[in-house]
Formats: sequence, structure tokens, C-alpha cells
Amino acid sequence: MATNLDFPFQFNALGRTAVSSADEHIRNLIEQLLFTNPGERLNRPEFGSGLLQLIFAPNSPELATALQFTLKAALQRWLGDLIEVQALEVLSQDSTLRIGVQYIVRRSGEQRQDIFEGGAP
Repeated sequence: MATNLDFPFQFNALGRTAVSSADEHIRNLIEQLLFTNPGERLNRPEFGSGLLQLIFAPNSPELATALQFTLKAALQRWLGDLIEVQALEVLSQDSTLRIGVQYIVRRSGEQRQDIFEGGAP
């Protein structure tokens, strides 16, 4: 039985490494991909979406369209064996960036929808 470490890394009530279910693990992988810049991972320098580099760019429909295209390509490249992306929506409000991802988990065929948020500190 495979063990999926929880993200962000933490300890459970027993003081052991926290683990997540298979579905939570897939959501964690999507979150890691979205909020990792290429070059941050030592053994996978191309891993990431570049999303954080665009948070402070001027907000426009063109930026949102480019971001949707870039994020969908990154999800297909890095997580395409685990999920099939059905829809992706990028919303920018004030200093918060909200990404909605609708996908099918290939292992179970279950359709899921998650929202990820990131913003300026």
C-alpha cells in the first residue's frame, strides 16, 4: 500500500508524518504544480507553472487567457497520467488569484472540482 505524504509537510496528532488519501494527494499535487516556479525543484528544474511570476503583472483578459493556456499545458504535462482536465478558470480580484480546476481522476473516473488561491503577502 502506497503512502501519500500530506502537503504541506506536517505531523499528525501522534507526532508521525501526516498522510493524505489518494484523492487529497491528487489535489496536493495540483496545488504544488500551480504554485511552484520552474527552477525551484533540484531534480526537476522544468517542474512548475510559472504562475507566481505573473501575479503582479497588469490584470487583463489577455493575461487570463495566456495563464489558462499555460496552466492547462502544465497540468497535462506533469499530471496527465493522473487527471484529465475538463475546465480551468482563472480569476484575479484585487491581490488574490483564484484558479478553478475541474478534472476527472483517471484511476477512479470521479469528476472533481477544486479551487486554489494565492495572493500577495
